[in-house]
Amino acid sequence: MASSFSFGSYFPGESPLHRLDARTKLLCGVAFIVVLLASKSPAQLGLVALFTVALYAIGRIPPVKAAKSLAPLMAIVVIVALLNLFVQQGGAVLAQLGPLRISEGGVAACAFMACRLTLMMLGMSLITLTTMTLDLTEAVEKLLAPLARVGLPAHELGMIMGIALRFMPQFAFELTSIYRAQISRGAALEASPVKGVRMVNSIIVPLFTSAFRHAETLSAAMDARCYHGGAGRTRLHPLHFAARDAVAAGVMAALAAALFALGIM
Repeated sequence: MASSFSFGSYFPGESPLHRLDARTKLLCGVAFIVVLLASKSPAQLGLVALFTVALYAIGRIPPVKAAKSLAPLMAIVVIVALLNLFVQQGGAVLAQLGPLRISEGGVAACAFMACRLTLMMLGMSLITLTTMTLDLTEAVEKLLAPLARVGLPAHELGMIMGIALRFMPQFAFELTSIYRAQISRGAALEASPVKGVRMVNSIIVPLFTSAFRHAETLSAAMDARCYHGGAGRTRLHPLHFAARDAVAAGVMAALAAALFALGIM
């Protein structure tokens, strides 16, 4: 599990996407989510899918790496898609069991929502795959800097995001270690679903205990190094915009215009 978990991890490279400013990638990521949520037809969703595939090709991200980054989040896609399957109704009824009904409209809504969420997660995963955590942290801090004048802790929010991204692979590793340890001790985690639910606390409790222990260790390390926030901190490679960032913004604007045109048609 830990070896297949790569969401939030950085994939080294020298592609045009890797060289983009982290702030540009974050802003384009927000725009990507907006245009994706605004897409209402399969044609629009297909265009976004082609755009996403092209971005992964430009970023030189192997398909296996993309699949691994998405795999841990597929449970969210499945749950949301199933909710739409039973909530959305329309057209002929395909199956019915008591109050639960599956219709043609529900199947279409389920497939559409699954594709939309998958593309959304692929887009967000591409940002973390092509951007180092330190750059993402600084980008969030720079983007929120204007709000720091009114009391928003911009640096602290960026640091929290960076720590969260760093903790995700560690969290997966701890989960795998605890799972294997409990299985070796005879825990019935692979038995029936009912017994599995009853025994899930044997994983959850040690997992959160380990997470709190790591957080306390990190806090003690920061105190020992006299960490006092972002005041006076410098960087060896500060972020700066370039011509390629303007090109990326233009490409995102072109995508939004194309989706708008498809919506009118």
